[in-house]
Amino acid sequence: MITAISLSHHSDIMRIWEASVLATHDFLKPAHFQLIRDLLQDNFPASVTLYGFFDEKGEMQAFMGIEDGKIEMLFITPAMRGKGIGRQLMQYAIRQCNATKVDVNEENLQALAFYRHMGFEAKGRSATDGLGKPYPLLHLQLIITDSAGQ
Repeated sequence: MITAISLSHHSDIMRIWEASVLATHDFLKPAHFQLIRDLLQDNFPASVTLYGFFDEKGEMQAFMGIEDGKIEMLFITPAMRGKGIGRQLMQYAIRQCNATKVDVNEENLQALAFYRHMGFEAKGRSATDGLGKPYPLLHLQLIITDSAGQ
């Protein structure tokens, strides 16, 4: 089930974020991982609307954050990857939240392939991430088709 969540779920958000990043962002240097973790721990972006995916036991297994039609974050626990949760979150983001943009680390090939499969294509590139670190970002835009988000 996907539902809006708040920062009262901060411990679940941090647990999912950390496990997901450790499983998928092998290009991220440990010092940068810690910097981002500390920033999220102490100053989570309040402007992002958060949605959680809860399993049948009521445990949060994934979350995403959306701001102004852009998916700012999408993280899934490693044990739940490949089970359609990402697709469900993306469909929700597109259909319910009118999300049409997402940035992805260029080196995160699995995420890039996923977003392309969901109908997004690169419209731009930045040489650094949002913190100015040397992790190039691809700026993706949803290509509107009859099957977008299907």
